[in-house]
Amino acid sequence: MGILKKVFNISDGEHKPVVFSFLYFFFLMSSYFILRPVRDEMGIQAGVENMQWLFTGTFIVMLLVVPAFGIVTKKVQRKKLISTIYVFFSLNILGFYFAFLLIDSTIIPVIFFIWLSVFNLFVVSIFWSFNSDIFTTNQAKRLYGPIAAGGSSGAIFGPAVTTFFINRIGLENLLLLSAFFLILSVIFVQKLLKFGKSNEVNFERKLNGDIWNGVKLLVKNPLLRQIGIFILLYTTISTFLYFEQAHIVSEVYSSAGDRTFYFGMRDLLVNVATLFIQFFLTGKVTRKWGITFCLILVPGISAFGFLSLGFTQSLYVLLIVQVIYRTLNHSIQRPAREVLFTSVTLEERYRSKNFIDTTLYRGGDAVSGWLFAGLSSVVVSLRTIALLTIPIALVWLMSGFRAGRLFTSKTIKFYGEIEKNRITKKSA
Repeated sequence: MGILKKVFNISDGEHKPVVFSFLYFFFLMSSYFILRPVRDEMGIQAGVENMQWLFTGTFIVMLLVVPAFGIVTKKVQRKKLISTIYVFFSLNILGFYFAFLLIDSTIIPVIFFIWLSVFNLFVVSIFWSFNSDIFTTNQAKRLYGPIAAGGSSGAIFGPAVTTFFINRIGLENLLLLSAFFLILSVIFVQKLLKFGKSNEVNFERKLNGDIWNGVKLLVKNPLLRQIGIFILLYTTISTFLYFEQAHIVSEVYSSAGDRTFYFGMRDLLVNVATLFIQFFLTGKVTRKWGITFCLILVPGISAFGFLSLGFTQSLYVLLIVQVIYRTLNHSIQRPAREVLFTSVTLEERYRSKNFIDTTLYRGGDAVSGWLFAGLSSVVVSLRTIALLTIPIALVWLMSGFRAGRLFTSKTIKFYGEIEKNRITKKSA
């Protein structure tokens, strides 16, 4: 325990909840990342020429799920809500296991792809919301680092399981492992609930509010609008890279096992690199170079990535581009993006942010999917599409620069007003 206190600044009495939360996040992300390579394979099985329909279907389902989730959170107490949701998702995974085993239908991969694309947004969102109930703001500043490491560790362990067991136990049995890990996360939810009750956290209270209020706040706030534009451009670039991947991988590998192995190895490389950067570089880069630099770094690198794919459609070049793009997104851009929300109001942070992270995000996926399909119908070469993506990446870079400047000016103004009030009170 002395090592935890020295390295992570964990005080007495915090060891158990931190370990519980670490393990909760570890098993949660292990469950998801076991399934993620399977999802990518399902997308290819559904047909790379139909992937825009998969993204559109995900967006439509998200439009239905988000309001339904809001209704559930208003009616169910939080002490029952979280575990119930995870058990429900575990049963879903078991349902897919039997469906893949017993039903020979092209519709099952489509349903699985859409289901997991919705699943991953909710389970992580619920995790961080739950932790905000358990830990105070001061505790979160100290403890969220080691807790987040649990998720990064699970994101490494999950693809490792897929990579090394896909050809030994088969694709369907991976679903059983995923369901098992998700149930294990529920055990640590229960332990955290007991800890929270002992510290007088009120889990009896039901949640209030309407996510659609976030749309109004998004329109009014210039910074939120810029974040929304940034996210739409980010999803466009990510979707184009995903579609390029689907075409290249399907041409190189004819076997489902080989493709799933590739996806698992890709995720393993990304998550190992991400964990290293998170521990040793993220804080330093953010402090030394600032939020604006962190926001424009990935857009700039993505432009060079698509330039490379414009010259060659090599699988190795694709892998390098994907690993660099996704690693820097998770370790540098995503933390910087989350910092932007520290300068907005509580309602904007929870309502507008949720709308941006779910509905706007998946809407961007759907639109960019159809844009790629449209370009594919008039442009034969994937290399040409890669080159046409570069201007979008440059607009994304400018959006990140604008968001960073708005955040910086707002922060300077905020702290300037605090200092002014302090001087006024001292003079009085």
